[in-house]
Amino acid sequence: MAEVELAAAAEARPRQGGKAWFVALLVLCNLIWACHGTAVKHIQGQLGPIAITFLPFYVTTLLLAPLLVYKRRTNPHAVRPTWGDWWHFVIVGVGGQVVAQLGAVWGVTKTLASNSAILSLLIPVITAVLASIMLGERITRLRISCPLVGLVGVLLMSARDLRQTSFLNTTFLVGNLLILAACTGSAFYNVYCKGLLRRFQEVEILIFSYITASLASVGVLIWQEPDCLARLARLDGRGWAALAFLAFFMYGTAMLLFFYVLQHVPVTVASASIYLLTVFGVIIPMIVLGERLNMVQAAGAAVVLVPTMVIMKYDPGG
Repeated sequence: MAEVELAAAAEARPRQGGKAWFVALLVLCNLIWACHGTAVKHIQGQLGPIAITFLPFYVTTLLLAPLLVYKRRTNPHAVRPTWGDWWHFVIVGVGGQVVAQLGAVWGVTKTLASNSAILSLLIPVITAVLASIMLGERITRLRISCPLVGLVGVLLMSARDLRQTSFLNTTFLVGNLLILAACTGSAFYNVYCKGLLRRFQEVEILIFSYITASLASVGVLIWQEPDCLARLARLDGRGWAALAFLAFFMYGTAMLLFFYVLQHVPVTVASASIYLLTVFGVIIPMIVLGERLNMVQAAGAAVVLVPTMVIMKYDPGG
């Protein structure tokens, strides 16, 4: 009996350590995603919004293709995608990535930035609903209460955005709906990809979905911004650095790490970490621009961090 207890304790230790590792990876993912807006600002005016969105996409797809080939060659159990599998990748690429990216880009141009920031807080909620419907993930009290507490913290940190929001103004209705579509597309992508992890590796899902999203977006890019390649050739050094960040880190490294975590953590739990974006959205300007953190924002940051750690530590599926 004692040997069984010792064995159980030995198995529990790496699991707890694994949870801490997954928390660290989610923090890193959100730190990278939080830098997205700063990177885009360095390219605005030099490239159009659709080119800013999808050109890094294409670069990431090409860069990760050799890794995909290597992993499939070294994995004797790699599944060869069937036409049915490719249909799934079309669904997740177009219904997830294209909707999320185009909705976000066009939505921001037609509504207030504050509206976009607040609507983005719906992603964990939409994710929880979709995960329950599509994956059968349980909606437990912990999985409801922790994101709700985190939402309170985010709202404290977003007090200025809340004062500036205008959801009922019909002028911004189209933009708000596009942002809502983008949030739904992002949540749908994460949930649908979680289901595909049962059959494919994270690199395979990422690249295959990027391929379908790229093919679907090329026509839109050429139609809306036919001069994108000429403008790309005129990018300055900061623009190229920002484009490289988006390709290497935003769409590459961060997504690979997030998919790795999804293999071990319920998508509802992982999506709760998205509230960290607001925390980093305040901390990064403090470091880069020397802005000060007021007491309300500090309290909000603490309220966001605590439930994120709690759900990762105590959720039975995490």
